[in-house]
This record gives sequence, structure tokens and C-alpha cells, in this order.
Amino acid sequence: MQNVTDGNQEKSNAPPQQNRYFLNINVGGTSFRIACKVAARYPVTRIGKLAIYTDPMKKLQLCDDYSVQRNEYYFDRDPFVFYYIFHFYQSGVLWIMDELCPANFVEEIEYWGIHLRYSQQCCRILFEEKQSELNEYLKVQRELEAELEPAEREEEFEGKCLGGFRKAVWNLIENPYSSIPAKIIAIMSSFFVLISIVSMTLSTVEEMQHKTGKACMEQLEAICAVFFTSEYLMRLISTSSFQKFLRAAFNVVDMLAILPFYIQILFEYLTEGDILYHEELHRMKSVSKLGKVLKLIKLLRIFRILKLARHSTGLRAFGFTIRQCYQQVCCLLLFIAMGVFTFSALMHSVEHDVPGTNFTSIPDAWWWAAVSLSTVGYGDTVPDTVLGRMVAFGCISFGIILNGMPISILYNKFSDYYAKLKAHENETSLSAKLGKKICFKERAMKKLAECCCADTHIHH
Repeated sequence: MQNVTDGNQEKSNAPPQQNRYFLNINVGGTSFRIACKVAARYPVTRIGKLAIYTDPMKKLQLCDDYSVQRNEYYFDRDPFVFYYIFHFYQSGVLWIMDELCPANFVEEIEYWGIHLRYSQQCCRILFEEKQSELNEYLKVQRELEAELEPAEREEEFEGKCLGGFRKAVWNLIENPYSSIPAKIIAIMSSFFVLISIVSMTLSTVEEMQHKTGKACMEQLEAICAVFFTSEYLMRLISTSSFQKFLRAAFNVVDMLAILPFYIQILFEYLTEGDILYHEELHRMKSVSKLGKVLKLIKLLRIFRILKLARHSTGLRAFGFTIRQCYQQVCCLLLFIAMGVFTFSALMHSVEHDVPGTNFTSIPDAWWWAAVSLSTVGYGDTVPDTVLGRMVAFGCISFGIILNGMPISILYNKFSDYYAKLKAHENETSLSAKLGKKICFKERAMKKLAECCCADTHIHH
């Protein structure tokens, strides 16, 4: 077996008898000579098949081209990676360097028919770890791109009924960078969400329970509900696919934002009309039940704050981070549950004999353990014995370690996702501004040309 030479500069000067025992391989313009005897040791590989096959047609199927004069097989592949393939036939070991791209290297060795098992275990382990990291990174990138993509593509409106009108309405509601009115509507949507949350909060204050304050809160609620309903209907009529619209998470949030208002009106109508029951006793019972149901329905208005995520990059990045790190979050919750159970059991075992203790049972100690693990420490329940204080110190120390573990992971991923979402948002905004400038210039040039033509016609 001979060393590597440049196939474009040096020709094979070996006699024909010697060429019978060697394979001349040209990969991407670089020539290699491999002994047929050595290549035949690996008959399942592409080079091994070239060495053992006697049918010329089968050999031609294995390569991209063949030179009869040079007796050279041509392959349009990466010559840099083939250096490692060439070394494999020399030594029988497949070496893997850190600078190699895992995806490209796997593609190349699959083409040449060489398996990773021929590499050293240490190299294989490091390579598989790098490959897993790359696959995970590409998976996150795909999901992030899906998060950045608009719910409706502009080309989806082509050929639809009233496609131009629906596209204009969609840009007005969903794309705040498409025009100034769209930006105003996005700001108004966030403003009405805040007004609705403030109204719901003030309606629970005792001073606002009188008739005037209650009527004012109801009017604000009605105005917000009308705006949210109009916004939802505009999205509904402008969508290109109703199935995709109903499955979208943001649209489900919009539906939860407007349903409580109309359900409340329906329940109040049924109660005032006495439709549910005709007897007085049953009617009073139904009113009491309806009051509890109405409170629950009004509580659903808190979901309106999730509408802010539609126009908030930070909230979208936070939600995406939680989805990507759900395994770490679930693991953290498991550790918390184990810590609560363990330290509550220890505290009960050392404090249950103390007179007047609050640790009368393990469930009674759960609240203390949860508060101590979170390092909040209300102080409403404290141990009285030395052993109890030692258990409390261990619980607090474990809580500090436990709370500090996932912070760096979550924060780093959140920062990365937020930066990418913000960069895409800025890029979209810049593209919209450039588009407006270009349109303005085109309109200005068109007007100027029309004026020039008009002046020339007048002179003539």
C-alpha cells in the first residue's frame, strides 16, 4: 500500500503486472493506492467489493467513473474524510478526530460500508456523545423554527375564497409588523388584557362591591369581552385552515378568555327567568349552586393574562424553555417530593413526643418540610429539640443545593431561546421597514414620472 498522491499531478508509473495487485482510488481529485489483498479483508465494504469482484460491470456500479488508461476508480466524495478510511485499511482501526462533523462523517462511512465498531471504544464513546448533542441541538433548532413560523403562511391564502381579503385581515391581526394599524391592534390587545385583569382584581375589593362600583366593573368587562370576541372572530374568518386554527394553543387561550363572559350572561338569564325550577325551594338551591358555578367561571378570566404571550417575546421564550426542559423540571419536582417526605418523617420521629408539638403526624409535617426546602421559612412551625433543629438544618441545606442545581441550566437555555426569538423579531421588523421604504420610493418615483410626463405633454 502506498502513500497518498495528488491524482491531478502524478500518474501511475507502475507496470501492468503490479497494478493487478493494487486498487487505484481517486476521491475528489486525490489519488490513493490500496493493496487488493488488504482491501479483501473487509469484503462487505465498498473498497473490499472492488477488490474481490471479477465482473467489470459490478465494479462500475460501485464507483462514479473509471479510467481505463490509468486503471483508476473515481469517487465524487470528500477526500478529507477518506484519509481516515485509507488509514483504516492500513491499520484496521477507524480513527475519529474531534474536528470532524458527526453527520458528515457518519454519511461518509455509511457510503464506504465501514461500521463504527471498527473504531476504538474511547473514540466511539466521545463520537456518539457528540453526535447525540448535535442531534439534540438540531431538534431544538427545528422546534424553535416552528415556534418562529407564523400560524398561517401567506401562500396558503392563494386560491381560497376571498383570499386577498382574508390575507389582509390576517396580517392586520397576526402580523404586527405588516402595517401601523396592525401594530396599533397588537398594542390595544395587550392594553385590554391588562384592563380586564385590573377590573377582575378590583371587583374583589370590598369598597368596589357597592352598586356604582359593581356597575362600572361590569361595563369594563363587557367592553373587554366585545373586543376579545371581535378579535377572535377576525382570526376565525381569516384563517386558511379551521382545523389548524382550533388546534392552535393561542386560539384556545382566546376562547377561554371570552367564554366566561357569555356563560355568565346565560346563567344570569336562566336564574332571573326562573327557567330551571318553578318551585321556590328548588329555585333557591339552584341559585346557590349557580353562585358557586359563576365564581368558578369568573375565575377562568385569569387565563386572559396568557394572551400577553402572543405579543411578548419573553413569555414565549419562557414557555419554550419549560417545554424543552420538562425532564429536568419533572426530576426537580421528584427530588422535592422525596425531600418533603424524608424530612417530614425524620422530624415527626424526633418531635412527636414533645408536649404541644405541631408535628403530630407525618402529613402534618409536610407543610413545614415544603416551606423549609423552598428556603422560605415562615416560622409558623419550628422544632423544639436539638435533634429536631439538626433535621431542620439538613432540610434547609438540602433545599439550598436542590434549588441551585437547575437554575443555571434553565437560565442559559432561556437566554439562548430569548436571544433567538428576539433576533427573529428584529429581523422581521427590519424587513417590514425596508419593504415600506422600498414601496415608498417606488410610489415616489412613479409620481415623479407621472408629473414629468404631464409637464412634457403640456409643453407639446
